[in-house]
Amino acid sequence: MRIAIGGFLHESHSFAPRSTEWEDFLHPGGFPPFQRGAAMIDTLRPSAVPAAGAIAVGEARGDMLVPLAWAFANPAGPVRAGAFERIAACIVADLTAALQEAPLDGVYLDLHGAMVAEEYPDAEGELLRRVRAVVGPDVPVAASLDPHCNLTGRMVRMADVLVPFRTYPHVDMKQAGARAMELLGARIARGAPYARAFRQLDYWISLTAQCTLVEPMKGVMDLRATLAERAGVVELGFCFGFPYADFPDCGVALACYAEDQNAADAAADALLAELVAREPLFAGGVSPVAEGVAEAIAVAATGPGRPVILADTQDNPGGGGHGDTTGLLAELVRQDADAVLGLINDAESAAACHAAGEGAEVTLRLGGKSDGAPLEVTGKVLRLSDGRFTCTGPMTGGNIADLGPSALLGIGRVKVVLVSRKMQAHDQALFRHLGVEPAAEKIVAVKSSVHFRADFQPLAERVIVVAAPGPVVADPSSLPFQNLREGLRTRPHGANA
Repeated sequence: MRIAIGGFLHESHSFAPRSTEWEDFLHPGGFPPFQRGAAMIDTLRPSAVPAAGAIAVGEARGDMLVPLAWAFANPAGPVRAGAFERIAACIVADLTAALQEAPLDGVYLDLHGAMVAEEYPDAEGELLRRVRAVVGPDVPVAASLDPHCNLTGRMVRMADVLVPFRTYPHVDMKQAGARAMELLGARIARGAPYARAFRQLDYWISLTAQCTLVEPMKGVMDLRATLAERAGVVELGFCFGFPYADFPDCGVALACYAEDQNAADAAADALLAELVAREPLFAGGVSPVAEGVAEAIAVAATGPGRPVILADTQDNPGGGGHGDTTGLLAELVRQDADAVLGLINDAESAAACHAAGEGAEVTLRLGGKSDGAPLEVTGKVLRLSDGRFTCTGPMTGGNIADLGPSALLGIGRVKVVLVSRKMQAHDQALFRHLGVEPAAEKIVAVKSSVHFRADFQPLAERVIVVAAPGPVVADPSSLPFQNLREGLRTRPHGANA
């Protein structure tokens, strides 16, 4: 089979402090940079991205893989029109060129599903529309999705099958890409579209409540797996939503693909009914930052020696935060915690540390570039790095990170990882490349909502999620939405007002 492969991944926060530019796709932190043409396959093959799983399946099957363009940028504000058009044009142009050379049997796309472009709130729906317009109605199109996808009816109509990851933290990205490629092959062999059912939930689930390692989401995903085994069901894709996108289709949704419409409707309705019934279980909260730090210090003082993990959920770079707010850091310093924090994204401060050199004392206006609230500190430069390392954790192991000039800064008993490009703290290598062994620390503070759990939770005596000031608010209902659909509840029934 001759299969075209491309990708365009971004998670867009409508109220994040900065938009997403073309340059963000060229330097995306812990993921491969923009790729186009033959080199794309070789670059993505050893990585942890979904396309790597699709490539493995295609090559094992003996397919002729036709590379298009592939792009990823870390979550931030909506994608600028110029960046969206530039990347979408590359994908469409390469697809057109591929069709001019020979017919295609199918198209696989590596998508996120929660991208908002300035002129297209449903950016993946628009991209899929353009792809469908080029290949026509008869060439099957499959895509893998991040489960934080804001799944839309247009996306479901334009693609033959959509396969979200099953996990959060996302430790099955490659498996989802492989599954999408396998189903693309099955769809080609079938010779006709699958029946499909699309459903939307009428309440939002916060990021911290979406973790599939713990209840209630763990039980929902177990049920999803059981329903997916019903006769005739091909794929039951459940998308948790990314509740920071201001457009009507933002939120939790699912799509079922099956051999017949009755099977698709029955499985979709069963999963939707269970989500409706479990609504009150998703109403949990997080700790205020001062309380969380005090609790961490107390646990670390009496525990058996394993670190306490503090998660700074509201400045999560994986949710649109810039990774530079200082509320948690300030509280750690104020309470004289024995802790390490990763990371503060501040190229200016990192450069100052490099200019001063290891062992030097520096005074900095640290962080706060995105919110105008830097923290004035004096500290010692403990270690310097070029910011290049290979991720080792279960989520992105094998990915090359390039965070630019980086430093480990000591402020009293608090150590801080400074970097020049943002990355969510979901991998221990972020600390180790600066000589810090997380397992040996009393308290490890990470800028992350849930992804940190894959690599850090096994180390932890306790995990404490805290709310310090930041744009990825634990309660998204507090944001000034203007364009949501009527009847959508921005917090589950039972959540604190």
